[in-house]
This record gives sequence, structure tokens and C-alpha cells, in this order.
Amino acid sequence: MKYIEEFRQHELAVKLAKAIEAEADSSRQYNLMEFCGGHTHAIFRYGVQDLMPENVRFVHGPGCPVCVLPIARIDNAIELVERHDVILCTYGDMLRVPASGRKSLIKVKANGGDVRMVYSTQDALRIARENPERQVVFFAIGFETTTPPTAVALKQAKAEGLKNFTIFCNHVLTPAAIQNILESPEVRELGSVSIDGFFGPSHVSSVIGSRPYEFFAEEFGKPVVIAGFEPLDVMQSALMLIRQLNEGRHEVENEYTRVVTREGNTKAQALVAEVMELRRSFEWRGLGLVPYSALKIKEAYAEFDAERRFELQPSDATDVKGCECPAILRGTKKPTDCKLFGTVCTPENPKGSCMVSSEGACAAYWTYGRFRKPEDKQNSTKESAA
Repeated sequence: MKYIEEFRQHELAVKLAKAIEAEADSSRQYNLMEFCGGHTHAIFRYGVQDLMPENVRFVHGPGCPVCVLPIARIDNAIELVERHDVILCTYGDMLRVPASGRKSLIKVKANGGDVRMVYSTQDALRIARENPERQVVFFAIGFETTTPPTAVALKQAKAEGLKNFTIFCNHVLTPAAIQNILESPEVRELGSVSIDGFFGPSHVSSVIGSRPYEFFAEEFGKPVVIAGFEPLDVMQSALMLIRQLNEGRHEVENEYTRVVTREGNTKAQALVAEVMELRRSFEWRGLGLVPYSALKIKEAYAEFDAERRFELQPSDATDVKGCECPAILRGTKKPTDCKLFGTVCTPENPKGSCMVSSEGACAAYWTYGRFRKPEDKQNSTKESAA
């Protein structure tokens, strides 16, 4: 964005904070879930929570595709390297996510496995062209935002006849996850997680549009506001949610109008639909098996599907003992509720995906000091000033 500083102005933040305090009903609680980790980091980085009244609370949701990918799928990626001797191309966030047996892709690489960090699908295609004698697999991961580039890579591989290139598809869909959260016992039956409204993810919504969220607003009676990632975006969206709740409305509103439309990017949607289709179910870390929540490669492109070519099977993998990542992803716990957080689990020695990912809730708490007690923060500030 050209004028990004416009969305970080202190004076406007103060005005918005006063407006929120004036409109928030002191007799009730407002529990607002941010699905996307980009919002979580914006809230912590700019101290947005500190500008909210005590009865306005942010509930952290699934965060990012790295956070929600189950260990079994990382085990499959490691299997591709160790058993099938492929060149595995992956985004950097995936390298340090713990797998079974205290393994990770970066440890596999250190032991001689050919694991390469790439910045795009085009990098993976280039590596396949440069190594015709080797099998090259792209570890595709992401919400709807990163799915179109994977679709482009599939079409390019087929057009070029790249026989040594396949994709390990792990693209997941946000609407299905939101529905799963709203239908979970913690929300519907036990009431242990109270969610009054949602911040709709911004980058995802730029692709799928705001229309898919209309079902949740109507079916579950929960307002949704598509929010940008800047601090003023989040604060304005919080004000919009509070107004809806005060007025008894449950609609989809779009704060992020400079990027998101109701229909979304129809060309990108058509491209994805051409090469991918829904899976009947897919496992999410923290949510379990979620029906129709992920994509797989269509039969017409089966020759570029790593799961089929290498006959990958799901493994019986479990999370690290004591790691509360699954509960944190569901919003039932905060990072500070985990006994591993800040002790044996740090960014240098992560035990769960929430600490590894740049958009994970644990990484946000650690990076911006939200795990510290108020007196610790004061002491740290005094030491820095001295």
C-alpha cells in the first residue's frame, strides 16, 4: 500500500479507542475472534488490546495454515525425502515445525536430505527443470490466498510435460474451519469459548470475497467484519462488530473495501476450480477431521499429485506431550496457559507449530512480550532507559 502510515496514525487510534469505549455496553462482554494470525500479530504489535475497554476481548483462532497442519502431513513430507529421495521444495515456515520422533524438515536437511526453501511455486518449477533426473515435489500449503499460484504451477507443469514434478497438496479452506469452530462443543454445548463475532480474514477474502461468510452470519447469528491488517483496520472493525452486537444485527460487513469485494477474485476462483476439487474430509491440528475443508488435485492432473505418485498414507502421529497448540488454535486456551510456553518451547526451540509460524499466537505472545507480567515489563523498560 502506498500510504500505509495513514492506517497507523496515533491520533486516529486514540479517537477510535474513545468511540469504542463510548459504545461498548459496560453491562456485557464482547468476545471477538480473529481467525487470521495476521490480525493477532497486528493486535499485539501495536498494542490494540491495550486500547480496548476491559469488556472487549480478542479470542485467537486457528491463525495460519502452518499452525493448523497436522503432524501426519509433515511426516509424509519427511517420508518423501527419506524414503523416496525427492527434492522437496517448501516455504521457510515449514522447515522447523516439529514432526514425529523429534524430527523436522530442517533436521532432515541437516542429515543430508535434499530439502530446499523456496519463495514461490515458480522456484520449484525451475528446480524441476534444472534437475530432470530427480523427482521434485512442491510442499503446497496455505489458505485460499496461496492456492491460485499452486494451480498455475499445475497447469504449467502439464503444458511443459514436466514428468519429474509433483505437488503435495495441503491447501485448506477457511469457511469450513469457521463452521467447525461454531459447531464445536466448546462453543455450542459447553460454552467454554464464547464468540460473539468474527474478524474476517483479509487476504483470504480478497480471493473468495465476503459472500461465503453470509452463511455464518445468518445460520449462527454471528456478525462478521472483513478487516484489514493495519491497527486502525482492526480497531474500526472492532467498532463495527460492537455496533452490530448492540443493535442485535448479524451481518457481513466489509471494512477492507480497498481490497475486498463481495464476489472476490473470480478469475482466481475459476483457475483453482479447473485443477482442484474438495476433499471429503481433512485433518486440522486442533480441530480434527473437518468435512470438505481442503482441496485435492483433480483426476485430469493426477500425474502431478505426489500423494498418488508416491502412494502416501496417513500416519498415526500425535502432538508433543504437554503442547497446548490444539487448544490454542480452537481459542479454548491462550499461549500463557501452556506449561511449555517460554520454558522448553521458545522460537529457538519450538515444540509446536504456534511458536514456529510467523503468524502463530505463541510467536506473537513471545515476540511482543505478552507473556510478561506488568511489573516485568516496567523493569525491562527501566533497564532499557538506563
